[in-house]
Amino acid sequence: MSDFASKVAILREGKKPEFPSNANTLEYAQSLDAQDELKHFRDEFIIPTRASLKKKALDGTMPGTQTKDNKDDEPCIYFVGNSLGAQPRAIQSYLQSHLETWASIGVNGHFSSFPNSPLPSAWQDLSAHCSTLCAPLVGAASPSEVVMMNTLTVNLHLMMASFYRPSATGRHKILLEWRPFPSDWYAFQSQIELHGLDPEESMIEIQPDANLYLSTERILAAIDDHKHDAALLLLPGIQYYTGQLFDIPRITAYAQARGLVVGWDLAHCAGNVELQLHDWNVDFAVWCTYKYLNAGPGAMAGAFVHERHGKVDMSGGKPVFKPRLSGWYGADKSVRFNMDKEFQPTAGAQGFQISNPSAIDLTSLAAALSVFDRTSMKDLRNKALVLTAYTEYLLDEIVRRQPEGEEPAFRIITPRDPLQRGTQLSLLLRDGLMDRVAMALEENGVVCDKRKPNVIRVAPVPMYCRFEDVWRFMEIFEGAIRG
Repeated sequence: MSDFASKVAILREGKKPEFPSNANTLEYAQSLDAQDELKHFRDEFIIPTRASLKKKALDGTMPGTQTKDNKDDEPCIYFVGNSLGAQPRAIQSYLQSHLETWASIGVNGHFSSFPNSPLPSAWQDLSAHCSTLCAPLVGAASPSEVVMMNTLTVNLHLMMASFYRPSATGRHKILLEWRPFPSDWYAFQSQIELHGLDPEESMIEIQPDANLYLSTERILAAIDDHKHDAALLLLPGIQYYTGQLFDIPRITAYAQARGLVVGWDLAHCAGNVELQLHDWNVDFAVWCTYKYLNAGPGAMAGAFVHERHGKVDMSGGKPVFKPRLSGWYGADKSVRFNMDKEFQPTAGAQGFQISNPSAIDLTSLAAALSVFDRTSMKDLRNKALVLTAYTEYLLDEIVRRQPEGEEPAFRIITPRDPLQRGTQLSLLLRDGLMDRVAMALEENGVVCDKRKPNVIRVAPVPMYCRFEDVWRFMEIFEGAIRG
């Protein structure tokens, strides 16, 4: 068994692998890259370069196409796929095909496609095609449980319109975690207010411990505390600030057994960790596609609706279905263009669509998902486990090398258990270091996310990041904190 494979096996058991004495060398990092069976996917992406990051105006060139002997034209260290993924090369050809189709056949593009186009379907079927590609990434039983539409917070609102059904005298509370992404907070608050309720009474924040860790036991205890007055449990699959991955199946089952509806915001999970939403019996979930799924800024998002909620039955000649905010693209395709006043939804998640989805957004999404279609979340997760463990090991070595008695320059606030995190490690810097570290990273061509006042989020995603990138990052980062 190779060094890489043995580490995967250890990490899959939730244990910490050992690294050799030469692990903190470029040669060792490159040896791990040589064992990486996914390394060819890096060539499928356009990664910014140090030169391109300094652009002040468009010049008609793409990163990496200028002078190959110029060090500044080499790919930068792009550790921010948890915020915006790198651009897949396929997107350019997909978009060009879309534009040519639109220019050539106009409105007929809704119903026709060209056999030599990378786009496999007419515009009106593109959302369903993307659902087919995305279903295995989130563990849907079939594409009918997935719909690609809108953006994340819009989908969250649409799902809450159907699944948050509060009673002023009974169940009305939403259980959430201590630090939701602000957009989620605004959605929760406004949905409660639309029902004429008071957010101060109906929003219950579950607090972490002193180390910002929110244990499953704390979540379950909060569910028990509010099992008679909570209507909905809505948590992130991965907490965006700390990078903690929650125990989705256990929490879901526990809450549902106590009468709660359970939804998940999977913005930091989709394309990052393995999911089995159908088998875990999740009621609904939403996610974006511009982070780990690499579909571009503000790209079309996704939603999961368990098949039991997507059923459409007939009674007295009329469709019976879960209440929702309805629109014509949620109507069954067989009657969609009849322009009838009677709404007959498509069975499954796609019946929750409202408007004609943007074909150009779906084109970018289809291109991004086409790359995932050539691998599996299991293989991506295997690499991510080792990549993140190596990152953690080298960070610990930096702390170990600090002068005795000196306050550590940072600490990792992401769980050490590899099964309780994705590919992100959040580093809480010592007060006063953020500006210096941020400047050094920028000057040396490192792109990672800063969360004021003192957290940087380091995310070496497996699709296009290398072990060598991790090693080079450490040189720059350690130099910055040493001053």
